[in-house]
Amino acid sequence: MSALDDWVAAVTVDLGLEGPVDRSLVLDLARDVAHGVARPAAPLTTYLLGLAVGAGADPREAAKKIAALAEGWNPDRVSDTVLED
Repeated sequence: MSALDDWVAAVTVDLGLEGPVDRSLVLDLARDVAHGVARPAAPLTTYLLGLAVGAGADPREAAKKIAALAEGWNPDRVSDTVLED
């Protein structure tokens, strides 16, 4: 196992989480968000993914939605929408 695998396994046990963690899913999502939005958005987004999964969302579907949002990210469009609401 790599140091990353060891770390994920240790955190999973310490937090009492069940089942395997799809680290590639999380790391790929973080990469997509870092490149499509901003680097600081990556850890925040993966946290939001965790909240969604904890609330019952399918991890792959939630990551797919977030990746699509990051791919087409246009901060000007969002700012205009927020200001209009």
